[in-house]
Amino acid sequence: MMSVRGRSRRPTLCVQNREVNDMNLNIVTIPGDGIGPEIVREACKVLDRVGQVYGHTMNYTEILMGGCSIDKYGVPLTDEALATAKAADAVLLGAVGGNVGNSRWYDVAPNLRPEAGLLAIRKGLNLFANIRPAYLYKELSDACPLKKKIIGDGFDMVIMRELTGGLYFGDRYTKEVGGVTTAVDTLIYNEDEIRRIAVKAFDIAMKRRKSVISVDKANVLDSSRLWRKVVEDVAKDYPEVKLTHMLVDNCAMQLVMNPGQFDVILTENMFGDILSDEASMITGSIGMLSSASLNETKFGMYEPSHGSAPDIAGQDIANPIATILSAAMMLRYSFDLDMEAAAIEAAVQQVLTEGYRTGDIYSDGCMKVGTTQMGDLIAERIIA
Repeated sequence: MMSVRGRSRRPTLCVQNREVNDMNLNIVTIPGDGIGPEIVREACKVLDRVGQVYGHTMNYTEILMGGCSIDKYGVPLTDEALATAKAADAVLLGAVGGNVGNSRWYDVAPNLRPEAGLLAIRKGLNLFANIRPAYLYKELSDACPLKKKIIGDGFDMVIMRELTGGLYFGDRYTKEVGGVTTAVDTLIYNEDEIRRIAVKAFDIAMKRRKSVISVDKANVLDSSRLWRKVVEDVAKDYPEVKLTHMLVDNCAMQLVMNPGQFDVILTENMFGDILSDEASMITGSIGMLSSASLNETKFGMYEPSHGSAPDIAGQDIANPIATILSAAMMLRYSFDLDMEAAAIEAAVQQVLTEGYRTGDIYSDGCMKVGTTQMGDLIAERIIA
């Protein structure tokens, strides 16, 4: 179930007049299903290059989660795999799941399906804060489905999604009521869950453009009215940050009408799930959207926002950039390696500027490359 590899480096390395101590980065990787193994492989390739250039050692321990874990162990996440993840410094995840309509993994109880492993690891690691940047690269403006007059000078937003509460984690059941099959899902939040994600959002806003748009459905839902009340209370501690409330249906509309207005979007679990996928598509491709899921320490799990895309698995055509950018987020948030994270981001930018594209972001005049070559190109451009 596990594999470990590392590269020893000299104790110190002078980089841009900065002496960097050799760090050992203990990373659990979860390749998962579908294209997951391919994109994680490319992200680790880029991380290895960072280690070579900046003098760090990358130690990887691989665990199974999702359909591959079901095939081997009968469950989407074993207790042993979760314990291994807890013992690491950070987790890098590919994707889990398959085609719901024609996969053997879905003809079972919901708690035994691949995605149940994802929910379990989020809960088990207490990963309550999901950070999803959505940025439009100038080079991908033609891939954006919005009109150029709407895109304007582009957009740069962060969606802060609460990840361990709400509808996905409330009580649920299906039973006969008065002779009619009835399904119930419970949306539940308490003020502490709301407060801690709000604090994370305002902290990030302080380092950006000092604007938070809190998204809810307060005109209908009690949970949203509590959400709005707690967020307003947290805002009192951040007088420099402008707080705006927006109903979720309006937010969905505004994302395609005027995406440039958003800085930090703060919202609950299900709304964040939907809105972040919408935001990913206006960046040109969901294959560009990275994410970080954090707990109250520096520990985090980092993954692309897209799914496992089983229909293209094994064809060397998946876009690994979202996973590579997730690895950059890992360096920044879990290891405080801002310079190394910036080096990855700069390498991605350079490759796009040079005209290289995977199929999902390809346009006429560009050079189409596969998953492996895209990873090679980005790794080659990691420099001190």
